[in-house]
Order: sequence, then C-alpha cells, then structure tokens
Amino acid sequence: ISVLFLTLLLLFLALFPGAFDCCMKISDEIPRGILRRVERFEIQKADGLCHLEAVILHIKGKKFCVNPWNRKVKKMMKEMKHKIHRRKSHVRKQRRARITKQKEQKQ
Repeated sequence: ISVLFLTLLLLFLALFPGAFDCCMKISDEIPRGILRRVERFEIQKADGLCHLEAVILHIKGKKFCVNPWNRKVKKMMKEMKHKIHRRKSHVRKQRRARITKQKEQKQ
C-alpha cells in the first residue's frame, strides 16, 4: 500500500508541479515600502488546484500573497502595467528611428 501511495504522489507531482505553489492565506494589509519594491506580480485564480484568489508579489526572491481587492495592490498593479506598456512602445520608437536612419544612409 505504501508503494502505491508513493507512486501516486510522484505521479501527482509530475502532472501538477505548481500544486504546492498556491497561496494558502493572504494578507489584507501590505506596507507601501513593500509595494514600492515589487519586481513582478502574478494573479492566482480560485480555480483548479488553488482555491483562493490572491495576488502574488515577487520581491527579491520572496513571495507575498495579498488580497486582490486591496486598493493599494490594485493601484500598484495598474501602475506596473502602464510602465511596462510605455517601456515597450519606447523601444519600438527607437528601433523604428534607427531603421529609418539606416535606410537614409544607404540611399
């Protein structure tokens, strides 16, 4: 019986590697200092293997699970999305300008 249990456990871990990566509890309050240092975030849905909605904040290799309905967290997520969008469009403009210059030099 123990061999069967071990086999099933290993099979489960192979099929669902993120099963033990779920947030089991969330913080309702989070200090602004932590929000300022967030490198990236993930949204955990309450479906499948994870049974709790949460926002996972990644800060220097650490993870913090917070309430997705917290106003400060929502604001931080919105600001991060805008920063990423602006950064990408800026890179495209620089690349487009460089290609245009190269075409002008060839003519």
